[in-house]
Amino acid sequence: MKKKTQSRKSSSFPKRKKILIIHGPNLDLLGTREPEIYGKLSISDINRQLQEKAKQLGVGLEIIQSNHEGDIVDLIGKASGRGIQGILINPAAYTHTSVAIRDAISAVSVPAVEVHLSNIYKREPFRHVSLTASVCVGQVSGFGLDSYLLGLEALTKCLNDNFGGRNES
Repeated sequence: MKKKTQSRKSSSFPKRKKILIIHGPNLDLLGTREPEIYGKLSISDINRQLQEKAKQLGVGLEIIQSNHEGDIVDLIGKASGRGIQGILINPAAYTHTSVAIRDAISAVSVPAVEVHLSNIYKREPFRHVSLTASVCVGQVSGFGLDSYLLGLEALTKCLNDNFGGRNES
């Protein structure tokens, strides 16, 4: 008698969470741009480390770098429609200037974590203000590459714990 085998349907397995990584303006110059502030790692080095960390955490990544505010706003606005569950963003200079990016993060129901390689609060006074932090779940800055890795880990924990709120205490 032929033994019946059950086929596993992919829908019976939980889908991997997908996180959008957004690198803002001038981050494509990492490794050569002001290494005394931003370090010597290139954006490719950072992306490679993020992919390794994502694999350990069991999440998928989509990684984008853009120097254009409107493109970043579009990515954020379309995130949930593309199956993105979380956003890890380094808005770079737009941190301090972009109401549009702040409003895009606020408008979507996708939790975001803001990260910065340098400690923005130990730099020029204009960098001490983050327009985007108040609409993010959290912010990690000043730890170089580890800012990204810690941010990814924290965001993944928020997603796994179903903590998507912004101003929850």
